[in-house]
Amino acid sequence: MKNNDITNLFQIRYPIIQAGMVWCSGWELVSAVSNAGGLGLIGSGSMYPEVLREHIQKCKKATDKPFGVNVPMLYPDIDKHMDVIISEEVKIVFTSAGNPKIWTQKLKENGITVVHVVSNTRFAKKAEEAGVDAIVAEGFEAGGHNGREETTTLCLIPLVKQVVKIPVIAAGGIATGRAVLAAMALGVDGVQIGSRFIAAHEASANINFKNKIITSVEGDTKLMMKQLTPVRLLKNKFFDIIQDAEDHCASDEDLTKLLGKGRAKKGMFEGDLEEGELEVGQVSALIREIRSAKEIMEEIVNEYKQAKEELMKYDKI
Repeated sequence: MKNNDITNLFQIRYPIIQAGMVWCSGWELVSAVSNAGGLGLIGSGSMYPEVLREHIQKCKKATDKPFGVNVPMLYPDIDKHMDVIISEEVKIVFTSAGNPKIWTQKLKENGITVVHVVSNTRFAKKAEEAGVDAIVAEGFEAGGHNGREETTTLCLIPLVKQVVKIPVIAAGGIATGRAVLAAMALGVDGVQIGSRFIAAHEASANINFKNKIITSVEGDTKLMMKQLTPVRLLKNKFFDIIQDAEDHCASDEDLTKLLGKGRAKKGMFEGDLEEGELEVGQVSALIREIRSAKEIMEEIVNEYKQAKEELMKYDKI
């Protein structure tokens, strides 16, 4: 993995970004990933503003390497989050689930590198027009909030590359070095990895959730709630309730009531595997071990190098 637009943009060793996942990516995971040569992102969507400040400050003490904050635009007190980020002099912000025009200019005026997460070409073009420094193109395979178009990463990357000139980061279904190499072959400059890092020792996810991930198999996740905010979930009792409601044409109001408050916290942070919301990607079926962030990074990098050597050796075209 040589220096490229992404490693130069963030001043990191490897073009590997740990996704800012709610309830899973606190300062311990973030600093561990950054110390291992990637870019760690604090998942601010599950934090009150002062909790976010605490995580930023602890991360600064745990690493002297670059790290950033992921900010979902859906967060109700986003202005307070942005005030914390600016006052704490965070240098990198990833925004998602909203209009990048609202905050990009102010962030950049404060010397912050801005990246926006998109799921289609229309939003990719709007993000570039808003002035962001790079784009994360997230395919249908990804965990958490996702696009309604159900465009897979393999299709989305080349589509986005055709319509923007700024660096593109691939996300969705990436957990191994071979997947990183495949994404690079499609022309991206970096990758964002979420689900694999949930099963890291340093992740703030509950151990029950981590164990559920490493025992999951193909078909255990599904994209749900497309009429509200699409999210990929592991199947459990809560999943069945939502599935039944959608099968019976539940209204937005009915689905919102079923969701209630704190479902994601109950599942991912508190470890309620039946009543909680368990957000994770399709690639969870490949994850079989809980390991340290450093070990995960080393495994991905080594597999990438091995796969690249194999392709060069056996390429007959």
